[in-house]
Amino acid sequence: MNDSAIDYAAVFQALPGMVALLTPGLVIADVNEEFLRAAGRKREQVVGRLLFDVFPENPNDPAATGMRNLKASLQRVMATGERDAMALQRYDVEDPERPGHWQERYWSPCNAPVLDPGGEVVLLVHRVEEVTELIRARGGRSTGRAQGLEAELYSRARELQELNERLRRAHAREREVALALQEAMLPASRQVGNHRAAVRYRPAVGALNVCGDWYDLVDLVGGHRLGVSVGDVVGHGLAAAGVMGQLRSALSATSRVADGPAQALDVLGRYAHVVDGAESATAVTTFIDFDRHTITYSSAGHPPPVLVHPDGRVEFLDRATDPPLDARPDPIRRPEAGTAFAGGATLALYTDGLVERRREDIDTGLARLADSLRRHRAADPETLADAVLLELLPPGGATDDTALIIVRL
Repeated sequence: MNDSAIDYAAVFQALPGMVALLTPGLVIADVNEEFLRAAGRKREQVVGRLLFDVFPENPNDPAATGMRNLKASLQRVMATGERDAMALQRYDVEDPERPGHWQERYWSPCNAPVLDPGGEVVLLVHRVEEVTELIRARGGRSTGRAQGLEAELYSRARELQELNERLRRAHAREREVALALQEAMLPASRQVGNHRAAVRYRPAVGALNVCGDWYDLVDLVGGHRLGVSVGDVVGHGLAAAGVMGQLRSALSATSRVADGPAQALDVLGRYAHVVDGAESATAVTTFIDFDRHTITYSSAGHPPPVLVHPDGRVEFLDRATDPPLDARPDPIRRPEAGTAFAGGATLALYTDGLVERRREDIDTGLARLADSLRRHRAADPETLADAVLLELLPPGGATDDTALIIVRL
C-alpha cells in the first residue's frame, strides 16, 4: 500500500486514547473524537483555542501542579525535539455542564514532536490516557495491601516528578552562573567597537546546553592587522565555560606573538592536551592584514569562515582544515592558507550551532548561511548579524549555543 492510499485523517481518529495536535504556540490545531468524548467538550470549544484556556488549573486547589507540569513538558519537547513521557498527573477538569464545579481527574500524558524536513518542531502531539476510573475502581475493590502499594506507587511518582523539577531548577541556576562567567571572559563591546565588526552569542534553549562556544578579536602587532577567532568546546555548563575561558585566553595571547594563524593553533593544540575537558575542541583563526588586503587562516576541525566579496561572490575559507585541537600527538605544523579581498568585503566566523540541524546535511546549512550573507552584504555589520541570526536560527531557539562574528573589511 502506498502513502497516497492511506487516509491519515481516519488514522488520526482511530488512534487509541485522547490525542490533540498543538501548534508551537500551544494552540489546539486538532483533536480526535476520543479526546472530545473524554473531555466532555465539542470540537468548536477546543480547536483554535489555547490549550490552557480550554483546560485551566483548578482555582480551588492551591497545591495543583498539573498545568505547570504539562506546560514544562511541552516546552521541553519544543526545545529538544524529543518525546517526553510524564509521570501520572492529577489535573482537575471543570464540569462543562456545571461551570465552577471541578472534577478530580487523573491522567497519564505523553508529548511528542512533529518535525519538518529541517528538523524543526512544527506541531506537538499530546496523547493522554485517563486513569481516573482505574484509580477509583482499584481503590474500591483492592485489598488493604494492594491499596497501600498503589498509594505508594502514586506517591513515588509524585516524588520523582518533584525531584526532576528541583534538578531542572538547579540546572537553570548553573546555566545563569555559566552565562555570567562566559560574559565576563568574552571580549568587551568597547573592544569590538574599535573595528567595523559585530559579535553575537546566543545560548542554547535548555538548562544545560550552553557555554561551549567563544569568540575573540585581537589587535596584532606590525601594521594594521586584526586576529579574529571562534571556537567550540565539547560539553556544557560551568565546566565547558571554564575550558572555553582557558582556550580563548591562550589563543588570544599566542596570536599576539605567533608568525601566523597556523603557529597560533599549533601552540593552542599543545596547550589543549593538558586541559581537562578540551577533548575534541575546535577553533578557527584568521589574521586580517588591512594594509595588504589579505587574510591568512587556519582551522582545527571547525566550520570554515565565509568571505563575501563586494560583488556577491561567496568564498569558503576551507583550504587549511586540520583535526580538532587535541588530535595531533606530534608537533606537526598545521596547514595555513591565504586569500585576497577588496575593500567592502565581509568576513563571517561562526560556530556550528548556526548551521547544523538535526537530520540535515551540514552543506545545506552552509548554503543557507552563504545566501543570507550575500543578500544582506550591503548592510552594516550590526544589521547584517541580526539578519543572519533571524534567518538561520529556529524561532524558538537552537539546541546548541551559537557564536557569530561579522567583520567589514
